[in-house]
Amino acid sequence: MKRINRVVIVIALMVFGFSLKSGDRPMHEIHSMLMFNFIKYVEWPAEAKAGNFVIAVVGDEDVASTIQNFYANRTVKGQNVKVVNVDNVNAVNNAHVLYLSSNRSREFDAAKEKFVGKSTLLITDKSGLGRRGSCINFQEINGKLKFEINQESISGNNLKISNQLSSMGILI
Repeated sequence: MKRINRVVIVIALMVFGFSLKSGDRPMHEIHSMLMFNFIKYVEWPAEAKAGNFVIAVVGDEDVASTIQNFYANRTVKGQNVKVVNVDNVNAVNNAHVLYLSSNRSREFDAAKEKFVGKSTLLITDKSGLGRRGSCINFQEINGKLKFEINQESISGNNLKISNQLSSMGILI
């Protein structure tokens, strides 16, 4: 019951947006919570369901450690989770999820080229990257954190998202 309440609260916050006022949680915690929930609503193809479930974080040690804490002693889609924290996209060979922090957004084209057509959920945090091909992009709108979902990029990477997640994001 406690877990259901947490999920409902997170979903409600996703629908209505997170306020970006100074007294709120640190942004790395918000991004980590949202990514934790995005993963629940994404389906990877059968061939991606072997080995570890790899979450690669590029350029944000705080996000990487927070996600690691979320997944301690848990599995995703029946796979053990491996969180990889790296300084650049070239250090990642394959991943189920690739989070590219805003301070590494200059590496977006390299990330997109490297993972296009692969079963990788590319999540970014920089205005404009959703339209350029990120699967999910965090976006500030009227002082609230929202997220864009690029349906073409999602399907191009052989991923499927649930209608629940689609209804919460800004579809592009």
